[in-house]
Amino acid sequence: MEDEARELIAAARAAARHAYAPYSGFGVGAAVLLSDGSVITGANFENASYGLSLCAETVALATTSARGRLADVVAIGVIGGIIGPSGPAGSDPVSPCGRCRQVINEAAQLGGRDVRVHCAGAEGDECRSYLLSELLPAAFGPRDLGLA
Repeated sequence: MEDEARELIAAARAAARHAYAPYSGFGVGAAVLLSDGSVITGANFENASYGLSLCAETVALATTSARGRLADVVAIGVIGGIIGPSGPAGSDPVSPCGRCRQVINEAAQLGGRDVRVHCAGAEGDECRSYLLSELLPAAFGPRDLGLA
């Protein structure tokens, strides 16, 4: 695993320990790398009204936006696993859902870069890395509205 992916996966795993997932029992963590090297994390936050739940990637990117840094996103690490007594567990890599891919695309287009997405499990060394354009080809976003 390359250094960038290793750092983001470690930060996402730390964030996932704070996941609030009483309904699915599946904890997800995300870590966003900004152009200055800083990292912003998020964990999933479920709700009894399931449609109001927030994915970890959305939480991390909303925090990034609240800090005025959405256009500075360079990469994101995502992990997930079934929540056990010591936090999320499982080694199969998890990738962002379709909604999160669209949310990541917003930052990617605003920043004018093809954001790297590093996907891993809650445990283990396997990591799959993609460019967002591979995960969401022909994406609709700010560019289509003349905003990026």
